Amino acid sequence: MPVQIHIVIRKDSYYDSVLLMRISREVKALNGVEDAVVAMATPHNKELLAKTGFASAALSAATANDLVIAVKAAGMEQSDIDNAVEVLMKARVDDKTEAELPQSLNAAVKLHPEANLVLISLPGEHAAREARRALAQGKHVMLFSDNVSVEEEISLKKDAVQRGLLMMGPDCGTAIINGKPLAFANVVRRGPIGIVGAAGTGIQEVSSCLDRLGAGISQAIGTGGRDLSDAVGGAMVLLGIEALAADPATRVLVVISKPPSPAVAEKVIAAVIETNKPAVVHFVGATAQKTAKGSKVIFADSLAGTAEAAAKLAGVKVPKAKPGAGAALARKLKKTLGAKAQLRGLFCGGTTGHEALAILSRAGLSVFSNLHKKGELRIDGTTAAQGHVLLDLGDDVFTQGRPHPMIDPELRNERLEVELNDKRVGLLLFDVVLGFGSHPDPAGVLAAAVTKAKKKRKNLVAIASITGTAGDPQNFTAQLRALEQAGIVVMPDNRQAAELAAQMLQGGRR
Repeated sequence: MPVQIHIVIRKDSYYDSVLLMRISREVKALNGVEDAVVAMATPHNKELLAKTGFASAALSAATANDLVIAVKAAGMEQSDIDNAVEVLMKARVDDKTEAELPQSLNAAVKLHPEANLVLISLPGEHAAREARRALAQGKHVMLFSDNVSVEEEISLKKDAVQRGLLMMGPDCGTAIINGKPLAFANVVRRGPIGIVGAAGTGIQEVSSCLDRLGAGISQAIGTGGRDLSDAVGGAMVLLGIEALAADPATRVLVVISKPPSPAVAEKVIAAVIETNKPAVVHFVGATAQKTAKGSKVIFADSLAGTAEAAAKLAGVKVPKAKPGAGAALARKLKKTLGAKAQLRGLFCGGTTGHEALAILSRAGLSVFSNLHKKGELRIDGTTAAQGHVLLDLGDDVFTQGRPHPMIDPELRNERLEVELNDKRVGLLLFDVVLGFGSHPDPAGVLAAAVTKAKKKRKNLVAIASITGTAGDPQNFTAQLRALEQAGIVVMPDNRQAAELAAQMLQGGRR
C-alpha cells in the first residue's frame, strides 16, 4: 500500500515535551507507521518537520501553543491515527484524567496548600510570570525552564531575596531538598554535607561520588548556571550559603559552579569563609586556588576531588588512588587507536562537559567546543568540525523544540553518526547520567550506537563514566554492564574518564 502523510494541528493544546517524546515513539511502533512526530509547533519543530517531509499550509500557520501530529503510514486512515494518539495520551496521564489535574498555579496551591515549593517547567516566555506568582504566594521556586532572559532572572531573584525565598533557576536542572530529588537528581544517602551549585550535572556528579564513598548530603540547592555571572551577582548561591550556614544538620559546605565571574567568585569565597564551617569550593575549569592560612576552605581541582575532600571533612575514610594505573591503561588502549586519531566528546551534561574540556585543555590539547566562551577554539556545534571536538548537547541550540539529551539520548546517537563520517575520528568520550528525570536506559541507547559504530570502525576506542548511584531507578550495575558489553571503557568518574582520554592523545604519558 502507498505511504500517506497525515498532519493534524490541535489548536492551543500544550503538552510537556517528555510526554510527547514517549507518544511519538509509541505511535512509530504502530503497524503500518513509517515515521511519526507528535510535538508542539515551535519554529524549530516546524523546520525539522519540513526537512523530514512533513509540510502543509496548516503546519506553517501553527503556533508554539499548538500540537502537531504528523504521521507517515501505509493502510491507515486519519481517524485510526487520531484514535491511537488519543488512547496513548490518556494512558500517559498517570492515573488521573486531565480534568482532575490542576490546570493553573492557583488550582495547584488550592489542591496542596501545605506545599511550600513550586517546580515550574513551561516554555521560557511564560515561565517567569508563573515564578513571580509563586513567589508572591510565599513559595520557594525551582524554575526548570530555560530560554528565560537574564533581565527576568535578575528581577525574580531580587524579589526572592527580599522575601527570604529560594529562586532556583532559571535553567535549574537539579536539587535535593530534605531528601527529595527534584528534576534531574540521584538517589543519595542523607548526611552532613550541604551543596550549593550553579551546575546541574555538577551537583549530580558530586552527590553521586559522595554516595559511592559512603558519605551523604543534607541539602543540594541548585541555582541555575548564570547565577555567578556579573549580571546576576551570585544572588542565589549567596542565599544558599546563608541557609546552609544556619542549618545544624549541615556540618560541611560544598560550593560548585561552572566558570564564574572572578568578582562574584570572590564574594562567594568570602561568604563561605564567614560561615566558619569546613568547606570545599570548586569552580569547574578554573585553576584551583590555595587555601588561605587559617581558613577552613579547601579548593578542589575536580568534581570527584570535591566529593573526596568533602567526605574526608565529614569523617569518611577515602581510599587512595593507585598511582600510574591510568597511564598503563592509556598505553594499552593506544595500541587500538589509529595514529593521529581525533577526539569526539559528546556530553549530555553541561558541567561534566566543562570538566572534561578543562582536563583536556590542561593536558595541552587544543579542543574545539561550544563550551568555550570565546576565542578561536569556540564553535557553535551546529556543523561538523575538524580536530579534537567536545560538545555540550544540552545547549539551547540543540534542545529547541526537543527534549534534553538526558531525557532523550537519541539526540547524541544522531550526532555520533554524523561525526563518524569523518574517518579521522577514533576516540570517543561520553558521560552517562542516571537518576530521576533521565532516560530509563541511557547506557543501553548509547551502547547500541557504539556497537553499530564498532562494526564499521574496528579501531574505535570509546570511554565513558556513569554519574549515578546504586539507588537510581536505572539500575547502576545493569547500566555499567551494558556499556562494558558494547566494548566501552568505563571509568569510575568523569574526571578519570577525561584524564584517560588526555593520556591516550598524549601517547600514554601523565
